[in-house]
Amino acid sequence: MTARVLIVDDVPANLKLLDAKLTAEYFDVFMASSGPEALDAAKEKQPDIILLDVMMPGMDGFEVCRRLKSMPETEHIPVVMVTALDQPSDRVQGLEAGADDFLTKPLNDMALFARVKSLVRLKMVTDELRMREATGQRIGALNAGGDNFLLKEPGRILVIDDRPTSVKRVTETLSLEHSVIVAETPEELFELASQGDFDLLIVSLTLQEHDGLRICSQLRSLETTRQTPILAIVEEGDTGRLVRALDMGVNDYLVRPVERNELVARCRSQLRRKRYQDYLRDKFQQGLEMAVTDGLTGLYNRRYMEGHLSTLVDDSNKTGKPVALLIFDIDYFKPVNDTYGHAAGDAVLRQFASRISQNVRGIDLTCRLGGEEFVVVMPDTDLAYAMMVAERLRQCIASKPFVLNEETGQAIDVTVSIGIAMTEGARDTASRLLERADQGLYRAKRDGRNRVVAEAA
Repeated sequence: MTARVLIVDDVPANLKLLDAKLTAEYFDVFMASSGPEALDAAKEKQPDIILLDVMMPGMDGFEVCRRLKSMPETEHIPVVMVTALDQPSDRVQGLEAGADDFLTKPLNDMALFARVKSLVRLKMVTDELRMREATGQRIGALNAGGDNFLLKEPGRILVIDDRPTSVKRVTETLSLEHSVIVAETPEELFELASQGDFDLLIVSLTLQEHDGLRICSQLRSLETTRQTPILAIVEEGDTGRLVRALDMGVNDYLVRPVERNELVARCRSQLRRKRYQDYLRDKFQQGLEMAVTDGLTGLYNRRYMEGHLSTLVDDSNKTGKPVALLIFDIDYFKPVNDTYGHAAGDAVLRQFASRISQNVRGIDLTCRLGGEEFVVVMPDTDLAYAMMVAERLRQCIASKPFVLNEETGQAIDVTVSIGIAMTEGARDTASRLLERADQGLYRAKRDGRNRVVAEAA
């Protein structure tokens, strides 16, 4: 995973050291040496994450973080405070300023890279939701947002920990603001999580009789808990276990012994993020479901695709992150309608849409362009990956017959031609990208159909 990282430190040697470490891991790094410079760079460069030193002259890191989180352009960028301060009160101050994490110098490289990658993955989800909200506003299906995602109601928190003193500390501390339920076993945890709408899961990674990492892995694999934040509790110095937890999708962590104020601050941060994402999902779903979806397939329609693609291409022009566009055309579809009837043709279109949408990433956008043409928009995707996905989808369509009539079992083979285009620099537009993909599709059909062709500018 690559990401754009802004590192902020007033000591040149520290900047060079972090730059070298991150560049060696293929991160795109840029630097700032003061608070005001960091604020300007964050607004202009729009990094995926900010590593921010605390002890700086003039404007310290805490103040920089507060200002970053107060500006609409930068409030959703994860901030990791990097400092020699190691007291719980310092961590709490950083978290209350809006920081997502607080790493103490000297940095453990493994923990640093794991934390950066984890926060970037979380940001990608929020970015996609915000992008879709912006698209909705652009086409007039949504109004500008409100503050419904703020912490106005108590959260529902589910805890599993086999240390009585730790359980008591967590429940007594959090029960002052939230509803806290304790699970005695993993089985009880999964049962409660599947039934209740929890805002946060707190999991000890040092359970005596069970594997805490496996519990986190299972929570991430279940549909009901896939999007629920997980706060892990780890032992001091257990870097290996922490890195594995972050890599599998754990959102945040606490180190034993758990400090009450830090527990409260980290829980508030996770609840706020979850409610903001829930707010975006709900608002998007309510405002756009009828206006921008195709009634037959349930996919997004051309109207939404054009607005969303414009938003993505504009963003690509600013950040340099590539956007891939795949355009599909079902081969020889007209004879299906002529021979078997429009009901059979509709059945093919629905199954075709299902196969595509089930075999792309959650951040990709699948749309019905019209008739038998479909589109997949893939943000932050290079040509090699787009070609691999397109070929996989082509094989998925051709590998299994399409059922025309469930009662009779009548089925036919279907193939698809696919054109691919990539964004081509800062002056590219959505219409040009779509035109190039269409040219690739034309070549695929001209050259015999049932194939994938990429079209360059």
